[in-house]
Amino acid sequence: MVQATLKGLLIDIDGVLTVSWKPLPGASDCFQWLRQSALPFRLVTNTSSKSRRQIADTLSEAGLQVDPSEISTAVSSAARHLAERYAGEACLVVNEGPLDEDLSDVTQTSDPRSARVVLLGGAGPSTGYCEFDTVFKLAHEGVPVLALHRNTRFQTADGPAMDMGAFILGLEAAAHVDIPVLGKPSGDFFEAALKQMDLTAGEVAMVGDDVYADVLGAQKAGITGVLVKTGKFDQRELDKISPSPDHVIEEIGRLPELLRTFIRK
Repeated sequence: MVQATLKGLLIDIDGVLTVSWKPLPGASDCFQWLRQSALPFRLVTNTSSKSRRQIADTLSEAGLQVDPSEISTAVSSAARHLAERYAGEACLVVNEGPLDEDLSDVTQTSDPRSARVVLLGGAGPSTGYCEFDTVFKLAHEGVPVLALHRNTRFQTADGPAMDMGAFILGLEAAAHVDIPVLGKPSGDFFEAALKQMDLTAGEVAMVGDDVYADVLGAQKAGITGVLVKTGKFDQRELDKISPSPDHVIEEIGRLPELLRTFIRK
C-alpha cells in the first residue's frame, strides 16, 4: 500500500503519460496537480528513441512541462555504467536511431571487429537479422552484451509493436549467455533515481503500465507499485502475476485521487 510518508513519485512516460508521444487522457490534469502539490517526481523511461532533452521538449510541446533534469532514462543509466565499467572501450550500439547525445562520453564503434562491449537499445526497422547475427557472434566470442531493457513490446497509436526484449531472448538462447539490463527493472536504475531525489524506497511510489518492468521491478526494490490500465496493460498478465501491484488505477488522471491523502503536508 502507499505509505503515509509518501514524499515522491517515479512515473513512466510511454503508455502512462503518452502513446506515440500524444498525451493520454488525464495526463495534463495530473501534471497540473503535481506542480500544485509540489510533490517531487522523476519521469523514468526505457525509451531509446529520444534523448532527455528531446523528451523534455516533446512533452512540453504536448502541454506537459518538464525539465530534462526531471527525467531518468535507461540510456543515461547505461552511460554511467559504461563509463564506470568500460571506460575507453569501444562499444557497438544496436538501436533504432542514434544515441549519441546521451552517450557522448562513450566510445562508440560501427566496426564489430573493434567492439569490446555491446549495448542493445530499442528494436525497429533498422535492427534486423544482420545486426542480431553480429551481436550473436560477438557474444559467442565472449564480448559482454548489455541491454537498456527487456521490454518485449511497446504501445503505438497503431497498436503494439515488438521491442528488443523479444530478440534478447533469442540471443541468450543461441549464445548461451545472460544479458543484464541497465534500465527498468534493474534495481540499480531505481536506486539511482531515488538518489537523485534524495529519498528512500519506502517514501516513493512508481507509476507504470508495464507490470513487470515498472511495477514488480519497483516493488522488488521496496517501492510502492501503481499499475495504470493504459498503454501496454494486459489483464491476462495481471491475472497471473505474484505479488500483485499495490494499486491499480484506470488512468494517470486518477493518480491524484489515490495519493492525495498520503502526501505529507
